[in-house]
Amino acid sequence: MTPTETVYTNAEIFTADGTHGAEAFVVRGDRLAYVGDRGTAQRLASGDATAVDLGGRFVMPGFTDAHSHLVMMGESLRKVDLIDAGDLAEIQRRMRAAAEQAPHAARVLGRSWLPDAVPGGNPTRQMLDEVVADRPVYLDANDLHSVWVNTAALEELGITRDTPDPHGGLIARDESGEPSGMLYETAVTAIVWPKLVELSSDTERDAALAATFEHYLASGVTGAIEMACGEAELATLQRAVADDGSLPIRVTAHWLIHRSDTPEQELRQVQRAAELATSVCTPWLRVAGIKLILDGVIDTCTAAMKEPYANGENADPIWGREALFPVVAAADAADLQIAMHAIGDEASAIALDALEHAFRENGPRVRRHRMEHLETITVESIQRMASLGIVASMQPVHSDPAVQENWRAKLGDHRVDRGFPWPELSAAGAALAFGTDAPTAPYAPLPNMFIAATRRSALNPSLPANLPKYAMPIADALRHATADAAWSAGCERDLGRLSTGMLADFVVLDGNPLTAEADDLLTMGVHLTVVGGQTRYAVEPRD
Repeated sequence: MTPTETVYTNAEIFTADGTHGAEAFVVRGDRLAYVGDRGTAQRLASGDATAVDLGGRFVMPGFTDAHSHLVMMGESLRKVDLIDAGDLAEIQRRMRAAAEQAPHAARVLGRSWLPDAVPGGNPTRQMLDEVVADRPVYLDANDLHSVWVNTAALEELGITRDTPDPHGGLIARDESGEPSGMLYETAVTAIVWPKLVELSSDTERDAALAATFEHYLASGVTGAIEMACGEAELATLQRAVADDGSLPIRVTAHWLIHRSDTPEQELRQVQRAAELATSVCTPWLRVAGIKLILDGVIDTCTAAMKEPYANGENADPIWGREALFPVVAAADAADLQIAMHAIGDEASAIALDALEHAFRENGPRVRRHRMEHLETITVESIQRMASLGIVASMQPVHSDPAVQENWRAKLGDHRVDRGFPWPELSAAGAALAFGTDAPTAPYAPLPNMFIAATRRSALNPSLPANLPKYAMPIADALRHATADAAWSAGCERDLGRLSTGMLADFVVLDGNPLTAEADDLLTMGVHLTVVGGQTRYAVEPRD
């Protein structure tokens, strides 16, 4: 069967490969048969090729969200959004309204609340019981590293005063020793997440994933790296693939390794990931490696720091060197890509120690391991990352000034002046990949690019910039979110650039980010999203 062919002309093309001046391209089947000048494109196209005049619009590679949580993102779209709830009264008002609007719902779910909104930054179950006491309430913090629950939710989870804290986690307790309503780190991943998976259905997860795909395509995302894949998430993705053998976007998954009671249990998880990396490997869905959450977040003082927080506290890592080294060495030996969440500067140092240990154990070869977030990192660790060839996977949306007040207050010293130092990493020679970490932050890539290029707030553009010295040219930001993001997943031979032979995954915008005012990125629309040569989203009806 002859592949379909389309010639696109009258475009401003950002190839992300360093070439300039392209104005037309030919798509043959699922690949780009030519990218360059209009005359050559028309000459190379077959006589019955479909012709599309793009009206001078801007064309670029589809965005790859280099760090995302696909099913959770879709689920979050159904939760009450609390990111702009400025105080406890507003949080309570929204939760009461949600309960009243869905009187038969088994539980009430919210997301993205900020510590600044709660008196003293100390949420309690009683605050939620005041407005919803008849059923469980679960409120995800903006960073997803803690959950605020009411008394009914604690009962549903089976958490009592006698429940021990899990490895690397905390069940907050009041002065009498009773659970207070706050669950941190592995108390979330090991207790809350499995329970909510148990209580939800495949149908609900399928709908959540479909919603994620729909929203991603409408915003120009053609690929994503799932960073907390487990059995339920993988099964959901595989059901989606089973329909026609493809997905709406391309997904690379990292298997989440949980801290366990014994090293043997942790190594068995690595073995499971190795098996999946062999058996789940298609152009649309593949398991590439593992994910390890080494520490928490700065907002709750659970990120592992070299120096104490402003209140004198510090946090132990979830994965210390003794537990981490054998897991990283085993994953590296199995040729799995290792991604490590490391927000605190001590956590990133531990991650680098573990990688150096694995390299010594397993000998030289080409590797492409990653570190996620890196909100604080020492200059020494940046140089080590670059010399070891470690990818820096970072999310500009996390530096949005609208969510930074508590972050800055928790550190309260010189470390604030080097928060989210993306240009330092790229200047040192480390590969830099941009994503969003949705649903911990808004998923849309263009506002993400606005923050990268300005260090201003996409949520509240009137706020002053957060460390404007770290802003970068918009062209660099676009490359980090396309070519470099694809490279971070090992997909650079097919994805992330618009050049002859690459897969035809591209997006057409209604404005030109390279020449527009920065604020225009906040309202710029997506005209067309094409994945594998197939139109997956279009503003105008297709003929």
